[in-house]
Amino acid sequence: MKPEWGPALAHVTLATSLCAAVVSTGIFDGVAVQVGLQHYAEQPLAHLPAFLAMPFNSLVNVAYMLLGCYWLWRKPPTARHPDPKAAPRYLQHVFASMALLYGPVQWVRIGTQARAAALLDQWVTLPIFAWPVAWCLYLDRGWRPWCFLGLECLSLCSYGLALLHPQGFELALGGHIAVAVGQALRAQGHRGSSTSATYLVLAVLSCLGFVGLKLADQELAHWAPFRRLTGHFWSKVCDVLQFHFAFLFLSTLSPQRLAHQD
Repeated sequence: MKPEWGPALAHVTLATSLCAAVVSTGIFDGVAVQVGLQHYAEQPLAHLPAFLAMPFNSLVNVAYMLLGCYWLWRKPPTARHPDPKAAPRYLQHVFASMALLYGPVQWVRIGTQARAAALLDQWVTLPIFAWPVAWCLYLDRGWRPWCFLGLECLSLCSYGLALLHPQGFELALGGHIAVAVGQALRAQGHRGSSTSATYLVLAVLSCLGFVGLKLADQELAHWAPFRRLTGHFWSKVCDVLQFHFAFLFLSTLSPQRLAHQD
């Protein structure tokens, strides 16, 4: 019997594969991207294979995969109120599939230091941040799959900013984060509780840690506690926590019941 999350995982896998195929055409050859071990504070270990040369930055990607598996199997609170199209479960399964596949994408980047892998890692980050926006829109307006698909396509197209400016990706990512936080605050204001507010605060703090620790990777390495477990490593830990608290926040909120919802 096909698992309930099968379609969501298939959709995310297909989208990721299409992104990888587009990257392989060389269309993003002009994008500025960091490639090379010199960009990481963790010192590689020569006696280990490439995919484990930086063991902590490599193995932390297992956490994404475990988190994805956990949320693929976990029943959302909204499942207690049956939805004719199982929308809350599909939204959760897509987000969980994104986490599950993001781990291997980052691991390939770390292990190969290939330009194509770095580009794919950047590109697929954007629709991940766009999906909570889609989830919030569902909470407000009901199940509108074409709207969500359009939002994700717009998110993917925004990576074109990286072709226009050396910091184009950072600009696109910053915009995604701002919109996601704005939509989350709006959803919290409309139907949130003290519990969801706690999850939202923790998600935002984790996001700040994700961005700040990654940017400060090299500088933090001057401090003994960050020479092996580096800023980049802790940034990924914050990213995993960001995913988890976003799941908790979004799955705690109840969707608006709309008469025209189909």
